[in-house]
Amino acid sequence: MTTSRTARERARAELTQEIKDEARRQLAEVGAHGLSLRAVARELGMVSSAIYRYFPSRDRLLTDLIVDAYNAIGEAAEQADPGHDAAPRDRWLAIWQGTRDWARTHPHEYALIYGSPIPGYAAPQDTVVPASRVALALVKTLTHTELRNIDGEVPPELRAQAETLTKALGILAGPETVSRLLMAWTQLFGAISFDLFGQYVGSVDPADAFFAHSAKRMAEFVGL
Repeated sequence: MTTSRTARERARAELTQEIKDEARRQLAEVGAHGLSLRAVARELGMVSSAIYRYFPSRDRLLTDLIVDAYNAIGEAAEQADPGHDAAPRDRWLAIWQGTRDWARTHPHEYALIYGSPIPGYAAPQDTVVPASRVALALVKTLTHTELRNIDGEVPPELRAQAETLTKALGILAGPETVSRLLMAWTQLFGAISFDLFGQYVGSVDPADAFFAHSAKRMAEFVGL
């Protein structure tokens, strides 16, 4: 019984992966808004009713793809980090580059998580933790690091938010540093999105030098 059950679980896991792989292929053709469980089933030679035993709805499939994408880009950022033996600034720059490299290699999965909102879809709480992995990788470069003192006037509402975030992240940083870290995080994905979606054409295309320059300036901006 145990062997049989394990075999069934393995077969289910393999087919689940095949379904997600086919869905990713279709993302490149029709985008997230055009993704259809019936179309995925048809391409895999499954009857449409069978796929619902694996994914009860298109939104459930989308959520799994979104979580996978967040985890993949987060893992790329973490693996790019050379670790505590490297200078914090070098770690920061490596994480920026590793994040961009993943996005350029997986543009359709990147578009799924950082592109246009999907009509009729609301991401559940399941996506929050995976979505934070790149930001946490950047935060780790600031942990136990003596940052350059940054002065700045922070609005009361933002100060309260920054203090809450500081406690949650476990870092020693003032509200202005935390707000700058959020700005830098936004700049990272803004620069990647502008690059992938063609917004730099006619200005800084290719954007390699501009991206590297932005990464350095943002490191300085947060006090590294």
